[in-house]
Amino acid sequence: MKITKAVITAAGRDQHGLPLQRLVDRDGVTKSAIHIIIEEARSAGVEQIGLVIHPHTEEAYRAAVQPVLGQVRFIPQDQPLGYGHALWCARNFVGAEPFLHFVSDHLYISETGQRCAQQLAEVAAAENCAVSAVQATRENMLPYYGTVAGRRVANRKNLYEIEDVVEKPTPTEAEQRLIVPGLRAGHYLCFFGMHVLTPVIMEILDAAVAAAGDRGGVQLSPALAKLAARERYLALELAGARYNIGVKYGLLTAQLALGLSGADRDEVLTQLVELLARQRPTRK
Repeated sequence: MKITKAVITAAGRDQHGLPLQRLVDRDGVTKSAIHIIIEEARSAGVEQIGLVIHPHTEEAYRAAVQPVLGQVRFIPQDQPLGYGHALWCARNFVGAEPFLHFVSDHLYISETGQRCAQQLAEVAAAENCAVSAVQATRENMLPYYGTVAGRRVANRKNLYEIEDVVEKPTPTEAEQRLIVPGLRAGHYLCFFGMHVLTPVIMEILDAAVAAAGDRGGVQLSPALAKLAARERYLALELAGARYNIGVKYGLLTAQLALGLSGADRDEVLTQLVELLARQRPTRK
């Protein structure tokens, strides 16, 4: 399986501005969040990026990805008909090829010499099937993520056969359907924000879009659950961490993580220590 294309979805109402936010990357250079995600994709050998956006934001996104503009194709989602619909809009771009998919409100930091997307693409190529990156996630974060159920692949510490996918389950639903043996109590395998998907997902989404019509509301997680029923579909617990910039203090946390893992680590640590030293104890 050779992966040369990636699709990044950035058309949701809450995503119009987030990926345009600027941060200092690990190399000490200021970039937009979407530029950082594109560099993550390129690290895995991706040559073409399909960026799904609302048409009115194209000018802003062109400016944000200017350094890599030649590799980016803008794909419009005219109406907010759901996350799954946004991915479906890229069907002609991906054609009959497997592809990497990223959400546009997550940034990633690897704990190894390989970037997160490289780890994922390598496993997908070796296993020759769809693979979603996951992270063991505390129960209180379930409202933010799609969550998978599955069983560990024999003799593989961090690889799972996906049996079910549920979008933002309640704690009760997760306890009933999504417990994965071997995880710490109160933790579940939640999506990491990046996937390697096969063309079958577009077939599934095509049927969902046709059924929904103008009502929209087509989501990705139900389509991924159907993918697991149709073909081999794995979850990889990556050696790394995702940072959701769309949650409260998400941008701040992501910026700190980038700074502490990059070229300016010592400077960031010094500033943090000075900041903490100036804080007065809170009176009870």
